[in-house]
Amino acid sequence: MLPKAADRQDPPERASSASNFGIPLEALLSLDSMEGVYARPVAEIKPRPQLRPPKASPLPGYALALAVTALAYLIHYLPFPPFRVTGSSGVRYPMSAAIFAMLAGIAVRNLVRLPAYVIQSARGMPGRVIPASIVLTGAGLNLAAIASIGVRALLITLACLTVAMASSIWLGAVTRLVRKTAILIGAGTAICGTSAIVAVAPLIQAEDQDMMLAIGTVNILGLLFMFAMPLLGSLLHLSDQAFGVWAGTSIHAVPQVLAAAFSYSQPAGALATLVKLVRVALLAPLIFGLGIWHSRQAGAGKAEIHYHRLVPAFVWGFLVLAALNTADLLPVLQFRFGAYSTSSLLTNTSELLLAISMAAMGLEVNIVQFSKVGGRAMLVGTLSGVILLVTSLLLIRFYL
Repeated sequence: MLPKAADRQDPPERASSASNFGIPLEALLSLDSMEGVYARPVAEIKPRPQLRPPKASPLPGYALALAVTALAYLIHYLPFPPFRVTGSSGVRYPMSAAIFAMLAGIAVRNLVRLPAYVIQSARGMPGRVIPASIVLTGAGLNLAAIASIGVRALLITLACLTVAMASSIWLGAVTRLVRKTAILIGAGTAICGTSAIVAVAPLIQAEDQDMMLAIGTVNILGLLFMFAMPLLGSLLHLSDQAFGVWAGTSIHAVPQVLAAAFSYSQPAGALATLVKLVRVALLAPLIFGLGIWHSRQAGAGKAEIHYHRLVPAFVWGFLVLAALNTADLLPVLQFRFGAYSTSSLLTNTSELLLAISMAAMGLEVNIVQFSKVGGRAMLVGTLSGVILLVTSLLLIRFYL
């Protein structure tokens, strides 16, 4: 075998041996090409730049979410029970349009064969819309309600809030539920259902799956409490005052509180409304406290925490609007057909944005996958809700 072309640095004795045959060394080495071992020069080929795939348009997902929201509002305003309830206090709608939007989104996602790109384009929409909804919610809050329910009722409300949050987090750890889901269930149980969940979720970087589990759990239990508590109150012979505080501190969403309490009596409904509004107003300090607590739990050192950055900008917007509404500084808009409150306009816009977000979130839910992980969330929510009911009732019995 002739020497390879790569072995061009031959020792002196090999070079002289080759020259003894009378063949120049260069010619001898060139014969390597006949053996197929000639090393051709390799040209360096630069890889082509990777082209990013075109970004999918979010318009199909947004259009589908809006269509689902329109369907939800049609269901929400159906003029017969249980969608519309008429009583001595007027007309009420126990289930919000946001809940119908979420349920309609889930139905469309699992019953209609949709292209994958449509479902994909709806993702991320809740994260962009919910912060605006939270800010506008502040326009409907009056922080002065905290001082108007009495010291004892306020202390019972604070105790119930603490018990609901603590029991949900503890039960989540016992049942090995995802911690963020347990925190969201606690917030929804302690404060005001869906609104509290969507307000707390960005603070703890919760995923859509965590929000769906918490929202589904809290609203199912809220409906059960709404129907069961008036019957329990009658069996326990609770006074109007006692039942008003019990309903106001225990039932999850505002419409559910009103439906249950006013079905018990008019005085109970009025007091329950006030207590519930205090719970809703306590969302602001809960958000701030959870932001600090979650930051510490996530491992940030005390010296590293910048408290002015802990709470997202939308929370400050929420507080500003709540303060303006409390000070009665939001103007009343005058039109030819009449006057319209800015507070009502912003609150209604907030409800619409929340419904759109819930529709988009429902479009992401795969029921088969959801059923595999929803059992623990329902268990935690049920036990936490029962603990809240019992705690509130005991405090009312012995303290109010």
